[in-house]
Amino acid sequence: MSAEKVTTSEKTAIGIAHSKLILIGEHAVVHGQPAIAIPFPLIGVETVIEYVPGSVKMDSTFYHGPLHLAPESLHGIVNCINETLDYLGIPCEDLLIRINSSIPPGKGLGSSASVAISVIRSLFDFADRDCTESELLMLANVAETYAHGAPSGIDTLTITSKTPIWYEKENPIDYIELGEDFHFIVADSGRVGDTRTSVESVARLLKSAPKRIQRKIDRIGELTHHAKDAMEKASRQFLGQLLNEAQKELEALGVSDAGLNRLIYFARKEGALGAKLTGGGNGGCIIALAQNEVHSKQLAEKLRKYGATSVWPFVLKKQD
Repeated sequence: MSAEKVTTSEKTAIGIAHSKLILIGEHAVVHGQPAIAIPFPLIGVETVIEYVPGSVKMDSTFYHGPLHLAPESLHGIVNCINETLDYLGIPCEDLLIRINSSIPPGKGLGSSASVAISVIRSLFDFADRDCTESELLMLANVAETYAHGAPSGIDTLTITSKTPIWYEKENPIDYIELGEDFHFIVADSGRVGDTRTSVESVARLLKSAPKRIQRKIDRIGELTHHAKDAMEKASRQFLGQLLNEAQKELEALGVSDAGLNRLIYFARKEGALGAKLTGGGNGGCIIALAQNEVHSKQLAEKLRKYGATSVWPFVLKKQD
């Protein structure tokens, strides 16, 4: 349906997007090292657009009202909506944008990028136009730049993918073919992290102690290269060791904290092959690699009882 044809409130359009996780390489990826990110389909966003006469309105968990009066925390998505409407040639009026997200924000799970992609897809659907990947990435970057300052782009790329991706700034993305299934658990510390603040703190550290911090960043890059091999060659034990090593470097960069470390060390004590923070850190979530499917369920239950706010066991499947 084109914008011109939309004349009744019966006309609706829908856009969906799943979540994402960074397995290894966070923070170093901002400084030119590679990162591995994996799609996380257990949680996501659905945006529904309806024709409702009047100004553009947003209906979400965080805000309900006219788009132009949205709080500052939503300015990234507001800018994204305005840019997309402008790009599609749709007047900024007569729309109700309902955003329903099961992704907790500020947890390193790609909430802002998932919302942006869901909204963009719904607006393209409303305009009866197909959205190319390059259009999606370009428009989503409007929201991501507001959320993260200088985003790596990895969130947006992974949310639009079905398989793990290998990401390096300035290089074409690559897709990782798994040698076996990997069972992971994601556990929420219950505290919101701030990716932007964490990224800026690492940048400040790099300025104040360039040699020492660059060594840490380079080491995370090295571990990420090994992790790609471990995933492709079905080396579960080795991947676990690499995740533990990466966590050690992230702790040295000051982006982990007592709450994350508590969950990480507990997961290892309960048999996780490896565990680390995922995302910006200083709050947010951890990711743990389980031994197998049975262990994944057991460990998820133990983490829940230990105090994790939310726990999601999931399997990263080898593609047939």
